[in-house]
Amino acid sequence: MKESGEVIVVKPVLAIVGRPNVGKSTLFNRVVGERISIVEDKPGVTRDRIYSSADWLTHEFFIIDTGGIDISDEPLIEQVRYQAELAIDEADVICFVVNGREGMTAADEEVAQILHRSKKPIVLAVNKIDDPSMFEKLYEFYSLGVGEPYPVSGTHGLGLGDLLDEACKSFPALEEDGYDPDTIRMSLIGRPNVGKSSLVNAMLGEERVIVSEMAGTTRDAIDTTFQKDDKDYVVIDTAGMRKRGKVYEKTEKYSVLRALKAIERSDVVLVVLDAEEGIIEQDKKIAGYAHEAGRAIVIVVNKWDAVTKDDKTMLRFEEKIRHEFVFLDYAPVVFVSALTKRRMHTILPVVNEVSEAHNLRVQTHVLNDVIVDAVTMNPTPTDSGGKRLRINYTTQVSVAPPTFVMFVNDPELLHFSYRRYLENRLREAFGFTGTPIHMIARKKSD
Repeated sequence: MKESGEVIVVKPVLAIVGRPNVGKSTLFNRVVGERISIVEDKPGVTRDRIYSSADWLTHEFFIIDTGGIDISDEPLIEQVRYQAELAIDEADVICFVVNGREGMTAADEEVAQILHRSKKPIVLAVNKIDDPSMFEKLYEFYSLGVGEPYPVSGTHGLGLGDLLDEACKSFPALEEDGYDPDTIRMSLIGRPNVGKSSLVNAMLGEERVIVSEMAGTTRDAIDTTFQKDDKDYVVIDTAGMRKRGKVYEKTEKYSVLRALKAIERSDVVLVVLDAEEGIIEQDKKIAGYAHEAGRAIVIVVNKWDAVTKDDKTMLRFEEKIRHEFVFLDYAPVVFVSALTKRRMHTILPVVNEVSEAHNLRVQTHVLNDVIVDAVTMNPTPTDSGGKRLRINYTTQVSVAPPTFVMFVNDPELLHFSYRRYLENRLREAFGFTGTPIHMIARKKSD
């Protein structure tokens, strides 16, 4: 059962646009800061990011680095145009980046014309302005006609506050997800053509399912609500490929952009794999976003009907998944065929199970008993000087995902391997199927 009062908020999107070599990715990394790193440093999570969560003062938002969108087989100006068009479709506010050292170029003017037509709010960042003596370089950029140029240095972080203040002024009001707290919100994510839409249709086509469609909180999504066995669900549209065009067909990374919005609004994420094609790097990237967002996860292997099988095929495929998705070792795997409807009945029971685990709250005294037993079985580590980790007290501070704070004598002594050991003991004691667990070490005096 979910805790009452839980609200999912849809965050606005800021896109960083500009020609090559103006410092878009440096600016992106500077804004994102620590958010670029994964929550738990487990192997297997690919780290290149073009889309992340960020915050500034009281504002939370998504940020896109269009420089990370690879359309490398196109002429330079076409690459810039495609990236700008993609950002226009996705963004609420656009950060147009130019290079203050080099001055204005024809490519800058080309991007400005595209952005003008978008009617989206634009904030102009003149990057690589590393000291006040360079401010005179700002004036030529007024002729782009996109507003006041803001001097910034992505490398040093100078001027970033004023730039973000201006961007945040144009963000739309945060939208709240209005579903009942007990409704399970789920999304299906994965590469194009793995069968996400077919799975949704097969899921909704079963008997005893009451279906309705309603406008979602995102501007172009339709959420499908349904009820089965007296439980309420909503399938969050991952905003498929309705906007046809060359740019969307040119890059699979586009699928990540839409997936992240759906992940943010979900309780449970179904990571869909193609049994015929097997696992590729893009599958891991997309799944990594759901893991980092702290959502409950089910791995769904679709098109299982198309695989030639013997009595060990399923076991071998799951072993392959565990090898490739090391960071999702907690996620259950189901094998289905949307085409033949085989094993489709297995999905919702697993969704219910992981949703319950995602919202499980453990009594403090029971939690500490488990930690004490774990330490008794496997004593805490020591540093090179013989100082031993001492766990004084553990408490659960939140759910979705379950998050625990451990008060210790020295947080540096809680190494990854021992943290992993404690996580496994918690899973053995309480289940936590399908949900990541966050463990935070704090010094006792904190």
